[in-house]
Amino acid sequence: MVATTAERTVYVVDDDDAARDSLVMLLKSDGLLAKGFASAHDFLATFDPEARGCIVSDLRMPGMDGIELIRELRSVGCILPVIVITGHADVSRAVDAMKAGASDFIEKPFESEQLLRVIRACLEDNDAAVDANSAKTRVLRRLESLTARERQVLDLIIEGASNKIIAARLSISPRTVEIYRANVMSKMRADSLSDLIRSTITAGAA
Repeated sequence: MVATTAERTVYVVDDDDAARDSLVMLLKSDGLLAKGFASAHDFLATFDPEARGCIVSDLRMPGMDGIELIRELRSVGCILPVIVITGHADVSRAVDAMKAGASDFIEKPFESEQLLRVIRACLEDNDAAVDANSAKTRVLRRLESLTARERQVLDLIIEGASNKIIAARLSISPRTVEIYRANVMSKMRADSLSDLIRSTITAGAA
């Protein structure tokens, strides 16, 4: 399910009060929910890891700069896209920010529509990432519902083993393998063998 605009927030982190307030006003005028923070530390103090949206951060800030903020967010598994705003003299630092995990960077001075376009793209990317994580979580929960023997059968299916080979490896009858296999397909809610294998591999469980 894709979040509505109201459920997604654009977090603006900039120590320049005028620049921050101006950007928050721009975002709100475009119908986006926006919140401003005067420092990276202020933002991290109230940040919800489950939040959806994106972050727009100035590259140069006292205390913790934009790159350090990105590294801190990535270290806790945050998947929010981060856009850094930089001056002309900071292109090399912007490259460092991209290497640290920034989604994009915008050079000052920038056109409002340019920034809004990048923000919209990042919001879509975050929606896609959240949906992918949700799908992975569903598969992992289904895997947890398997018994130890069913998991053994699944692992052998992923290896490409036939029912006969699985029966021999686990010292059970082919008929019993068929029963376990049916249970696995049912619990994993897989409509086909390819569906079963694909979902298990995508979830990183194979």
